[in-house]
Amino acid sequence: MIATWNDRYADEVIAVWNEVAVRDGYKEMTAESFAGIITGNVYFDPLCAFVSLEDGRVVGFACGCAGDDLPLGDVAGYITCVVLADGFEDAERAEALVRAMEARFVELGKKQADTLFFNPMQLPWYVPDTPRHEHNNAPGVPTGSLLHKTLQRLGYVERAIQCAMYLPLGGFEVPESILAKEEKAAASGYRVEMLDAAKHGGVHEMLEALGNPLWKKEIGRSLEDGTPVVVAALQGRVVGFAGPVVRQANGRGYFAGIGVEKEHEGHGLGSSLFFRLCEAFQSIGTDYMSLYTGSNNPALRIYERAGFRTAKTFATMRRELGQ
Repeated sequence: MIATWNDRYADEVIAVWNEVAVRDGYKEMTAESFAGIITGNVYFDPLCAFVSLEDGRVVGFACGCAGDDLPLGDVAGYITCVVLADGFEDAERAEALVRAMEARFVELGKKQADTLFFNPMQLPWYVPDTPRHEHNNAPGVPTGSLLHKTLQRLGYVERAIQCAMYLPLGGFEVPESILAKEEKAAASGYRVEMLDAAKHGGVHEMLEALGNPLWKKEIGRSLEDGTPVVVAALQGRVVGFAGPVVRQANGRGYFAGIGVEKEHEGHGLGSSLFFRLCEAFQSIGTDYMSLYTGSNNPALRIYERAGFRTAKTFATMRRELGQ
């Protein structure tokens, strides 16, 4: 039997999560974190959260979300999770939970179901083979997991494989190859350095040119409050950035992204920005960095040259609904 959400199920759902989802690497849930990530999320929809019941006991949980103001939100609903307790991981039960979420998406006028990093219900997970270092969200569904296999059976298309990458920062050094690139770029007037409001201009114009709303918000705010940002500048005018440089409470280095204006590409600025970002994190006592990138993204090679390793892979998947 499948039932829609009721708060009385919360303790049992958390118990199933801590029994099963942690084996896929997800972080354990408490009542507080479950409310913060799921039921207290502004996009939580009790009609898009389901429990699978056996003799009145919760043996499975599934949750999705939707919102017209989300990226792709006018057409897409997001699948957050499907977990089944030990002994109840049968295909029929898993598929029924996915179908229940899909039906709700259709009721809401959505035309597709996605597993994607735009999902606002961010599920933290532990980086394998580390001292419980964690990443703050999952950029899709873990490859090989119950949900991944279920979506494959239901005809979801794998649109990309996201590589979750990890680097401990204890022994990080900027390599000679980057120093050589910086020297060459300097001959053309470029500098990669920490943002200094008294020295650099054009940050807002650069952000406008890059056209990323998240970057515009976060880097603009960093400019106002003095949070460190690494920038590439041409004779004082900012043409690229990496950051902000923020050490999270768990020791992880948080940053929103890296960008270089198109007309200033080809000078090695992106590589230099990234390596100097790693150096900046190291300088403020950050323990590690984790990030994700597409398996076919050329930036993967930059990360590998910096010493990152692929720690886990996730699939972004989609199915057109009503087909």
